[in-house]
Amino acid sequence: MRLLVKNGRVVDPVSEVDAVVDVLIEDGRIAAVGAVGSPLAVSDAETLDASNRVVVPGLVDMHVHFREPGFEYKETIESGGAAAVAGGFTSVAAMANTSPTNDTAAVTEFILRRAAEAGTVNVYPVGAISKGLEGKRLTEIGELVSAGAVAVSDDGRPVEDPHLMRRAMEYSTIFDIPIIEHCETLALHPEGTMNEGFWSTSLGLRGIPAASEEIAVRRNIILAELTGAKLHIAHLSTSGALDAVRQAKSRGLPITCEVTPHHLLLTDEAVRGYDPNTKMKPPLRSEEDRQAMISGLADGTIDAIATDHAPHHADDKCVEYDKADFGIVGLETAVALCLDRLVKPGIVSLLRLIELLAPNPSHILGIPKGSLAVGADADLTILDLDRSFTVRPETFRSKGRNTPFAEWNLIGCPVATLVGGRVVWEAENEDASR
Repeated sequence: MRLLVKNGRVVDPVSEVDAVVDVLIEDGRIAAVGAVGSPLAVSDAETLDASNRVVVPGLVDMHVHFREPGFEYKETIESGGAAAVAGGFTSVAAMANTSPTNDTAAVTEFILRRAAEAGTVNVYPVGAISKGLEGKRLTEIGELVSAGAVAVSDDGRPVEDPHLMRRAMEYSTIFDIPIIEHCETLALHPEGTMNEGFWSTSLGLRGIPAASEEIAVRRNIILAELTGAKLHIAHLSTSGALDAVRQAKSRGLPITCEVTPHHLLLTDEAVRGYDPNTKMKPPLRSEEDRQAMISGLADGTIDAIATDHAPHHADDKCVEYDKADFGIVGLETAVALCLDRLVKPGIVSLLRLIELLAPNPSHILGIPKGSLAVGADADLTILDLDRSFTVRPETFRSKGRNTPFAEWNLIGCPVATLVGGRVVWEAENEDASR
C-alpha cells in the first residue's frame, strides 16, 4: 500500500512548493513530500518514475454533465469518469440536469453509488435548485446535502424567478454550500443560437446578446448581497459580467466564477463554418470578451477553469445549426489546451493554472481536495509539458465526440492520473492499446 512517486517536479499552490522532490503515498494518503534521494526512498514501496514530468494535486472539474440517469446514450458515469481521468481530472462535480433530475436524495445517492461502482474519478453531485429544473418549486436542499450534494444549481437553465432564487440562497446559507448559477435572461433571446453581433448578422443566425448574461449576473449578485449566500457564476463569458464580478469582489462579497477553455480560446468567428460543435451556452463571444476572460485569469477575478463537459449523441449535432443541441465535450482536451495555449506562451504561469484547476474549485465546492500536503488524499495528476497531443475525437473515452478542437496539435498534456494513491490511467497504457 506504499507508492513512491520519484524525481518529479512537484507544483502545489497550497503548500507553495515548486521543486523536484519525491512524494510518498501510504494507504491512499500523502505520507511525505521530500527531496530526491532522501529517506523517502523506502525499500518496500512501489515506485513511479516522474523524471522530467510535473506532479500536481489531482485536478478538479467543478462543472460536468454525466447524463446518467436518463441519457445514458449520451454519457454514463462510467464513461464520463473514464474521460475525466484520461484528461487528468481526479474529481468532478456533476450537474443535476439528468432524467429524473437530481432533485431528491434518491437520485443523489444513485449517482454516488454508480460512481463507486465505476471506481475511477471522485464524483460530487450537484443537486437541483428547483423541482425538475422548472423554476417553480424549491427542492429540499437540506435533504440533498445530507445525501451528498456539495452545491445546488439548475445549470442548463437559469433560475428566472428572483423570489425563488432568494429563497434558495437563504436556504444555502444554512448548509454553507454555494449556489452555482447559469446566468441568462431567456426573454431577451427565446430562439438565439450564437452570440449577437457581426457574425450572427453575417451568418443569418439568431443572436444571444451579451446583455443576457450581464443582467442575470448583476441580479444574482444583488440577491447574494441581500442574503449573504455564496454565489458561483458558471461559465462566465462576457466582459460586462466579469466587471460585475470584479466590483462585487471589491466589496467583499462571497462571489466566485469560472471560465471554460473554449471561451478562453475561441470567438464567435469560429461559427462561420456552421459547425454545430461551435454551438454552446453561453455562446462563443467576441474577441473583446475573450481578451477580458484572459485578463480575468491574470488579475485573479476568475477563480476556476471548468469544462462544462456536455456530451451529445451524433444525431443531436448532425443537423442544421439552429436545431443542434447546445454544448461540447471538454474533459479530455481542457488540460492540454490550457498548457499549450495559456502556459506555453506565458499568458498564465503553471502555478496559476494549477491553482485554477485544483485548490480553487475544491475550496469553492468545500471538498477536501486540491493539495499535496501531508495527510491529504493521494489524488495526483502527472503532466508532461513536452509531450505532443493531437485532439482525435474518435479516441475519446467519453461517448461524446462533439468538440470544436478536432485535429488541434498541442504540446503538453496529462500522462498519468492517480486517485486515492491508485494509478487509474496512464498515457503509455493508452498508447499501447491503440
